[in-house]
Amino acid sequence: MHELFVTERAAAAHPSLVEAAPRVSPITDRAAASLSETVTPQGIIAVCSLVDRPLETVLASARLVVVLVDVAEPGNAGTVIRVADAAGADAVVLAGDTVDPHNGKSVRAAAGSTFHVPLARARDIPSVLTALRSAGLRTLAAHGYASTSLETVHFGDPVAWIFGNEAHGLPEDVLSSVDDAVRIPLYGKAESLNLATAAAVCVYTAAMAAHR
Repeated sequence: MHELFVTERAAAAHPSLVEAAPRVSPITDRAAASLSETVTPQGIIAVCSLVDRPLETVLASARLVVVLVDVAEPGNAGTVIRVADAAGADAVVLAGDTVDPHNGKSVRAAAGSTFHVPLARARDIPSVLTALRSAGLRTLAAHGYASTSLETVHFGDPVAWIFGNEAHGLPEDVLSSVDDAVRIPLYGKAESLNLATAAAVCVYTAAMAAHR
């Protein structure tokens, strides 16, 4: 944290935050409402350093990694970061044109997990796939039309789950570059699962296999 902007009411309610801040600037309720992205601001706005780290750093010794490729919806990105954190993933990589994990909606959807699980960002998707392989990770792409079904996959090696855009899925060049494409079996009449739900199923399947 570099600076804290705080209303008089919020400062009285959260004295420990005020004491921990290196610099505090008092603001009015009107200013807090202008600075905040929420409908009901709490009266505290902090200026902080970005939390993402270099790709090679977060992949070092990783055994479970979640990769988002061209994911556009910040709520989905934040929810997947929360899923990765809950499942004990070692890193989340945001590749290509994926939304910024520091986006306010993404941070709120992550419910604190933005600060728990290591994050990395990289625009060049092929370089991400190369880095995953170099780190010894088996690359599995979630794909609704894959021939391999999730219940047939054996987990044992370190794995990176790769998820694509909400509307278009993963590009063909990514699907052709991974070790395997995997679909989640659908036993009912639903045509598909949304991104966050699919990520939860896939990531937890790998995590639970590792903890048996």
